[in-house]
Amino acid sequence: GPGMGAPLQSVALVARTISQLWGIPLVGVNHCVGHIEMGRAITGAQNPVVLYVSGGNTQVIAYSQQTYRIFGETLDIAIGNCLDRFARVLKLPNDPSPGYNIEQYAKRGSKFIELPYTVKGMDVSFSGILSFIEKLAKNEPEKYSPEDLCYSLQENMFAMLVEITERAMAHIGSNEVLVVGGVGCNVRLQEMMGQMAEERGGKVFATDMRYCIDNGIMIAQAGALAFARGFTTPIDDSWITQRFRTDQVHVEWRT
Repeated sequence: GPGMGAPLQSVALVARTISQLWGIPLVGVNHCVGHIEMGRAITGAQNPVVLYVSGGNTQVIAYSQQTYRIFGETLDIAIGNCLDRFARVLKLPNDPSPGYNIEQYAKRGSKFIELPYTVKGMDVSFSGILSFIEKLAKNEPEKYSPEDLCYSLQENMFAMLVEITERAMAHIGSNEVLVVGGVGCNVRLQEMMGQMAEERGGKVFATDMRYCIDNGIMIAQAGALAFARGFTTPIDDSWITQRFRTDQVHVEWRT
C-alpha cells in the first residue's frame, strides 16, 4: 500500500504465490517510497525536499533519521484526483490521461480566473476549489472557456504547491526539489517549481512519464534497497493496507 484495495489484494496474492512456489523472499514496499527512491535514482538528487503529487496523494516530504517526514499534505482530495474529476466535468477523454488533456487545454488558455486559494499552514485543500470551478463550468459556459478554466485551475493549485514546498526548503535548508508521482509529469508544474528553486539558488529534479507514472521498476528498486539491508516480509505479515503512510517506513538503506 497505499492504493486501491482490490488491486493491492490481487497483486499481494500473486506475490505470495510466486514467493512460495519458487522459494523467493517476499519484500513489502511502500508505494510512496517507491516513487521517491526511483526519482532519486534517476535524477541524482542528494537530499531534496520531495513533492509527491498523484491521483491519490499530495505530500511535501523531507528525509530525516531514516524516515521520510511529511511536512505538509492535502486535507481532502489529492491534486490528481481533482484534475481527473474536472476533466470529466469538461468531458475530456481518458486517452492518454485526463490530467494530460487538462495540461494541453491549459496551454491554450490566457485569461486567469480567480479561484479559492486554500493553504492552511503546510497543508492544502482542493475539494472547495473543485466545487467552485465545477459551478463555473456548468453554470456559465458562455463566459468561461474550457481552456481558461484549465489554465486557471493549474496555475492556482500549482502555486499552492510551490508555496508549501518553498517553506519546507527554508525549514530544512535544502536547495533541491524532487517532483515525483503522476502529476509530476506536468511541464507547467516543473516550470513553476524550477523558477522558485532558481530564485533560491537551487534546482528542481523531475522525470518524464516513464518514471513519474506508477510503474513496476520503482517498486522493484525500493524492494531491492530494502532487501540489500536484510529486510524481508514473512508470509504471515504480508498484509496490505490502503493507508500505509510514507512516514511509517523505516528507511534503513539511508544514513
